[in-house]
Amino acid sequence: MPGTRKLGRTSAQRTAMLRAMVTYLLENGKIETTVTRAKEVRAMTEKYITIAKDNTLSAKRQAMSFITKEAVVVKLFNEIAPKYKEQNGGYTRIVKTGPRRGDAAEMAIIELV
Repeated sequence: MPGTRKLGRTSAQRTAMLRAMVTYLLENGKIETTVTRAKEVRAMTEKYITIAKDNTLSAKRQAMSFITKEAVVVKLFNEIAPKYKEQNGGYTRIVKTGPRRGDAAEMAIIELV
């Protein structure tokens, strides 16, 4: 089925979860989560890094509307985006770490390259 993964949540819950995870990833550089969540977070993170490369007021407002912490938006525009100025995509890496102990869900670490 094409499109976004539902991740067993309503659209509002899914959006809130992705906003929180993208914010945390940009703040700390890496997250451990399930593989399917990591793939969704990768798509959103790469989108906002690409937006941040165009350092305009419009781009900042777009980022502010999704990322939950203002300090993380400042970090995105001042530190993260300039690092990838010459790179077209591929800003994140997903490394599979094996099954989770409780329910055997496939786990992964997503990190900024």
